Formats: sequence, structure tokens, C-alpha cells
Amino acid sequence: MAPPPNFKPALIIVDLQEDFCPPNGSLAVPNGRSIIPTVNTLLTLPFPLKIATKDWHPLDHISFAANHPSAEPFTSYTTITNPSNASETYTSRLWPVHCVQNTPGASLVSELDVSKIDKVIEKGTIRDVEMYSAFYTPLKDPRVGDSGLAGVLREGGISDVFVVGLAFDYCVASTAVDAKAEGFTTWVVREGTRLVDASQWAETEKELEGKGVSCVDFEGSEVGWVREYKG
Repeated sequence: MAPPPNFKPALIIVDLQEDFCPPNGSLAVPNGRSIIPTVNTLLTLPFPLKIATKDWHPLDHISFAANHPSAEPFTSYTTITNPSNASETYTSRLWPVHCVQNTPGASLVSELDVSKIDKVIEKGTIRDVEMYSAFYTPLKDPRVGDSGLAGVLREGGISDVFVVGLAFDYCVASTAVDAKAEGFTTWVVREGTRLVDASQWAETEKELEGKGVSCVDFEGSEVGWVREYKG
């Protein structure tokens, strides 16, 4: 199967940071470190644009259970309100303290070949707003937390986005959905991601497919198009 006309792919590596990886991450995704060889191999392919994202939270970030009286990570939730529109809200899960700005846990994993990454985008920097997607928060009226990622992809003439990283059921899925909504053909490479809730793989994949995002295998034809990309 040949690539579509005007195929120009980008790689987005979502939040492959120390705090999301065993053995010492404060919010370690089970087997999260096992994706690193796949991600590094993808970085050797001729993607014309390779982007890594980082959660980059202030210490008093709203997503940390420690910042809410009597809350517990994983089991407690909070309401997020649009700072410019009190009528727009959503509910968000609370987490252990993780990926605090300028701490070792916020660093990209040491094994990642950062020399092949063109740009790093920091997200989740606004104290009162949770941000899973690398594009922006779910708040739309008005839009809050736009990272500029869509503009970077458009400037690069990108047609297709391949997403990997952590975690599949949160930041990877949200990034992929927003990439598709922004008009990019979007693929998640299965071998390049893992979940917080391991039982949710089929449900997450079905949800993504329902929103126009395809989940593909590393050895599949879609990654093959990248291997053969000539620019």
C-alpha cells in the first residue's frame, strides 16, 4: 500500500519523562520504560519533524492531590474551571506530585535520543488548569493553554502525525484526538505507548477509532511509509 499523496509525517513523543517511568517515577506507568527502544528506532526514521512534549507543572498545580485537603491520588477528582468563563468546567482525576518544573522527574528519560528531536513543547504550566493534550486544554470558550503545536505542524507542512509516549489512556489519547481535530491524519503506534490503567487498552483504542484516530503496529505499512519517505 502506497502512502497518500502529499504525505509528510511528524513524530510526537508525548511526556516520555522520568516521573512517568519505572523504577523511580512518582507516577510511573506500568512498563513505561519498555517503549524507549521503539521510540528511539522511530527517531532514526526520516520524519521531517520530530517533537517531544513534557508535562511542566508548577508545584502548586491543581492536578496534584497533595494540593487538595483530604484528597487521594488516583481516586479523588476535582473540578477545573475556565479562568475566563466560570460557566465552563470539567472534572479531572487527581495524581501524585509529578513533573514539577526544573526537577529531575520532569526530565525526558535519559535513554531517549534527544539529539534527534527538533523541538520540545512544555505543557501543563498553568496552575489552575489540567492539560493532557499537547495542543491545549479541553476548555474552549475561550481556548485556554494553547501550546502552539498545531501552528508548528502547519508551518512544517505536515499531513500525518504519528503519536507515541505516555500514557496511552490519557495524554497520548488526548494529543491524538486533538491532532485529528486540527486536520492531521493521526496514527498511534501501539508498541510506542503504555497505559495507566492496563485493562483499558481495547476501550481506549475503540474510543480513538471512533474519533478518527488509527492505532497501528510498528511493522505495519503506515510506519513503512515513513521509512520510505524521501521528502
